[in-house]
Amino acid sequence: MFVRDRMTSPAVTITEDTPFQEALRIMRDHRFHRLPVVDKKGKLIGNVSERDLLHASPSPASSLSVWEMNYLLWKLTVEELMTKDVITISPDEPIEVAADIMIDKGIGGMPVIDKDRHVVGVITETDIFKAFVEMMGSDHPGLRLLLAVPDRKGALAQLAKTIADLDGNIVSVGTFGPDNATRADVVVRVEGVSQEQLVNALETLGDHVVDVREM
Repeated sequence: MFVRDRMTSPAVTITEDTPFQEALRIMRDHRFHRLPVVDKKGKLIGNVSERDLLHASPSPASSLSVWEMNYLLWKLTVEELMTKDVITISPDEPIEVAADIMIDKGIGGMPVIDKDRHVVGVITETDIFKAFVEMMGSDHPGLRLLLAVPDRKGALAQLAKTIADLDGNIVSVGTFGPDNATRADVVVRVEGVSQEQLVNALETLGDHVVDVREM
């Protein structure tokens, strides 16, 4: 799965001469927290966040009148507020690379650009969450098992064969970092087999069933 498969496209963008209040209205209308800023050719030149805009608002303790504040805000443009050093990603990168960047940089989303810096989409943490839920097969009914699997070659192959021998079907499988060097945590979602049959077979195989539930 690549960024291009999960990004929002076409992206909603603004230009550097967009007034402050117009940028804020667009964010609120679309429920966005950030907007890419592009030049007249659609190339990325910056990024502005909802936080940038709200921090630019006058303090409630300001001595300015409502009319004066509105006048100043309408004169304020995105160019004066945007971040020019923007973290971006290519549409051809794996989606887990996007997730790693967001975690490492502490950001909730980023523009997706082509080799000429044209904005072709936006990828956000919500897109990553949706992909994760889909990969874990959460929309399929069946059994969800958390297994402590011995860290040995062919362990997943044996797991798959055991489930197939019971006429079960693996809907999804995910492996997570082991808490020690001798085991790995595996979450597998299975349909077409009873809980009792499956648990007994896996325990015999040597895989400890930590948790099992009908989903």
